[in-house]
Amino acid sequence: MSRKVSRATTIALIAAFAALVAVSVAQASVLQSVADTVAQKRDAGYEKLVAAANAVVGLKVKALPNARTNATLGEERVGSGVVIGQDGLVLTIGYLIVEADTVSITDTDGSEVPAAIVAYDHATGFGLVKSLAPLPLASHPIRLGTARPISQLDRMMIVTGGEEQNISIATVVSKREYAGYWEYMIPDAIFTAPARFDHSGAALINKEGELVGIGSLFVMDALTPGEKLPGNMFVPVDILKPVLEDLVRTGAQPDSQRPWLGVDSLEEDGRVKVMQVNDESPAADAGIVAGDIILGVNGEPVDSLERFYRSLWTRGPAGVDITLTVLHGPQAREITVRSMARQEFMRKRPAV
Repeated sequence: MSRKVSRATTIALIAAFAALVAVSVAQASVLQSVADTVAQKRDAGYEKLVAAANAVVGLKVKALPNARTNATLGEERVGSGVVIGQDGLVLTIGYLIVEADTVSITDTDGSEVPAAIVAYDHATGFGLVKSLAPLPLASHPIRLGTARPISQLDRMMIVTGGEEQNISIATVVSKREYAGYWEYMIPDAIFTAPARFDHSGAALINKEGELVGIGSLFVMDALTPGEKLPGNMFVPVDILKPVLEDLVRTGAQPDSQRPWLGVDSLEEDGRVKVMQVNDESPAADAGIVAGDIILGVNGEPVDSLERFYRSLWTRGPAGVDITLTVLHGPQAREITVRSMARQEFMRKRPAV
């Protein structure tokens, strides 16, 4: 759902979510004092949810004209972010701002302020930007919660920002480790349904009005890998908390410097198959091509994306040589790849 939602509809959706998580008083015989207490709790819950929704902003991004990611992400990108700091710090999904030339923060009233990139972290998938002008919403940043207690069938509120702000209620259908084809893996990803297509940077908010996840993907197998159930994947904020200080201070964190090869892969029949090789990447320079099957890393067999990534990332920091056992056609061969940090591969805005 991408159409603009009226203010009345927004209020109604927040109220509906607040009612879902309020204590139930269905029996007619319940004492009035208890009913009043429940009403107060519901009202308090509603106010927390309104405040949380108000912390969600829109992002407009224009990437560098020669950005390597333009072919897949486009040069002009639109998504959401969430104000998490009174200094105008906004958390979003990293792919929106990778190789960005300009970034602006937008509000529901159409106002727009410029922003600077603070960090893009390939390891977690998060991105941080900071307003370069006063941001009224910064006075009430959202609270960071935890995804640990979230379980299947929990109800959550999904909020997008900007002029096209949307609010919906979703159900958690699963939590599990997620391995992406682009050399990316996180623990305890949160999967929700029904699916939304305006998921990029969207806020996943719990009943306490706390941020527990950031929207990343539309997926076809939200419930179980390989079984069709459209939904969305959210990156849990728990993996942000230990590295947030490093990201704000230096724009990076230790795992940002792990080895990257530049292959897009999928798991097929217990094998890791290369779908695509990034141009000018370490894998391309070493002669890896689409269709190759990666059988091992430094002599250790790999039969899944998870095992491939774990083996790759324990070989040392970016720049280390990685020996891949590769099946090319009918013949297996050893190929040495000089790894690098993914951030070094991405193009950056020239310093002024």
